[in-house]
Amino acid sequence: MRHPHPFGRLALAAQRLARATPRPIAALCRHTGVAALILGALASPAAAAPPAPAANSPAGEIGVTIGPATKLPLPRYVSLKTDRVNLREGPSKDHRTLWVFQRAGLPVEIIAEYETWRRIRDSEGTEGWVLHSLLSGRRTAVVLNRGADKGAPVPLYDRADAGSGVVAQLQAGVIGSVKSCDKTWCRLVVALPQKRGDVDGYMRQDRLWGVYPDEKVD
Repeated sequence: MRHPHPFGRLALAAQRLARATPRPIAALCRHTGVAALILGALASPAAAAPPAPAANSPAGEIGVTIGPATKLPLPRYVSLKTDRVNLREGPSKDHRTLWVFQRAGLPVEIIAEYETWRRIRDSEGTEGWVLHSLLSGRRTAVVLNRGADKGAPVPLYDRADAGSGVVAQLQAGVIGSVKSCDKTWCRLVVALPQKRGDVDGYMRQDRLWGVYPDEKVD
């Protein structure tokens, strides 16, 4: 006794499915080849498996990925290494210069990577590409004034306590070196010519651009 060929059974099943299906869907089945899809699924079991989770999406870190060039988290804060950094439209020197930064130590946020290029964003939202060699891992931050009186200075305290003494009043836009942060306060060192040297103190973390609100810096 001859047994029907398995491919013949699949084709027959496809025909029955088409007859039992409403006309628009049946037409779609005929045009896309249901039998071919069934055979493909049988021949390649892996093709039906769901894709594996992306390697650059660490569990528990929503919104954080891993940079393809450095394997470091994205986004992340760094600072400008030199007093002249060309911000380009794309990741090569063939792209036009959008802006020239002229302030070493300015904090910027890396939001993308491509080979030796990094896409950065500054505190005002300006974005573009720079060479990785023009960036430093040294952490700095810009003082922000988010109060009702945006022209008022922001206090730098002697200790991580608003009841402690004030060692300096800093205007918005002043840059300081971040030494540590505990998710509420940051220890900041600022060079103030009027003080004839560096001033070391504490500022509330939410008054700084260059550290994330829930970030701990050691």
